[in-house]
Amino acid sequence: MTLFSLSARRQRRLSRGLQLVIGAALVVGLLQRNLSVVANAAIALSVTFLPALLERDTDINLGAGVTLWVTLAVSLHSLGMLGLYTAIPWWDNLTHTLSATVVAGVGYATTRALDEHTRAVFFPPRFLSVFILVVTLAFGVFWEVLEFSMRVVTDLLGIQAVLIQYSLEDTLMDLVFDAVGAVLVALFGTQRLSATVESLVGRLERRRGR
Repeated sequence: MTLFSLSARRQRRLSRGLQLVIGAALVVGLLQRNLSVVANAAIALSVTFLPALLERDTDINLGAGVTLWVTLAVSLHSLGMLGLYTAIPWWDNLTHTLSATVVAGVGYATTRALDEHTRAVFFPPRFLSVFILVVTLAFGVFWEVLEFSMRVVTDLLGIQAVLIQYSLEDTLMDLVFDAVGAVLVALFGTQRLSATVESLVGRLERRRGR
């Protein structure tokens, strides 16, 4: 059984439960006065509301499954900031893989919708798979650079780092698992995103008809 095979009602319940987990991480961070935990949990909690805001403001139907997918990714990251990243060696690999699937999913859905919406662009299936991989890795590199830059800035200011970069080897492993996430979406996730693609195409068609 996968997350997408659950009923929409159960998916929404799980999403709410994970939001409570992130909220608990935020409270723990506040009690411990841990800036990195607080900042990451606050951002993660905000991200969990983005699918609902997109559905309300843009009329794009993401579905309960996509919402749960995103919420699970950011909740695992929030838990990692509480110490699981150092306590469990593979936790970082898990979170990077899952987060990469979200990035790859967004890239695929957007590109596929543009492909179906207009004849000005055409993406062959093989090219689209490579494109998803490149976009995901590019975002992964951006994230690693952001982690490094934030560490330099916080060290200069003498405050606690919000994002943590452990080593060059860790960075390379992060990119490897980013690639794994992109491949998983290319192999198994495209069908799950078909409803989202159709919704995006409908949105583009409505905008063109105005």
